[in-house]
Amino acid sequence: MGRLAVQISALLRGKHKTDFAPHKDGGDFVVVENVDKMIVSGKKIKQKIYHHFTGFLGGMKELTMEQVINKKGKKEILKRAVAGMLPANKLKPKMMKRLIIK
Repeated sequence: MGRLAVQISALLRGKHKTDFAPHKDGGDFVVVENVDKMIVSGKKIKQKIYHHFTGFLGGMKELTMEQVINKKGKKEILKRAVAGMLPANKLKPKMMKRLIIK
């Protein structure tokens, strides 16, 4: 899963192009198929924890990878992995819109 996410994030950023610049949004659309066949190695399925803060006091929510897969599927796991590898700036939402997961 991680190796796939690295390749996807590089394509979304446009790092494979000769005119790459970190401040430009020059990436391509990426279509990922057969995400349900994706393999997660090791004990990550039970041990990896995703955090979400609701904004209220005591509102830190934790879900394991297994709970996220049961709730939203493997598409959400891949989407979160790719989002974590993209830069945290105004270009990130535009890059994520170009990611199509089937």
